[in-house]
Amino acid sequence: MSQHKKEIKQLAEEFKSCQKILLALGDENRQHLILEMMQMERCGGARVGEITEKSHLSRPAVSHHIQILKDAGILKMRREGTKNYYYFDADTKAMNSLLHMLEHAKTIMEKLPDRSGEE
Repeated sequence: MSQHKKEIKQLAEEFKSCQKILLALGDENRQHLILEMMQMERCGGARVGEITEKSHLSRPAVSHHIQILKDAGILKMRREGTKNYYYFDADTKAMNSLLHMLEHAKTIMEKLPDRSGEE
């Protein structure tokens, strides 16, 4: 197998391992929730009710989307008594895998010849 085919195969495996985070980030509602949480500027986290107030979604929908973001490694949860606070974790395995996969894809693409047919 050529080196190029090995690289493409490796990239495909990396892409597959990033599907959960790509799916989580690809949804418009989750993007909206992420932006709203960023604009809240609460490093200690935000509760589902607070996030719901900033969105057009129902509380169960917000909980569902938060769970997907949490499962993808984008959000983490901190519990204080009966209250759950959701926050971003900037140094997650999922984010590092995504960044590595994107960098690898960029490296491969930079090596490819121009195939557009334009001169």
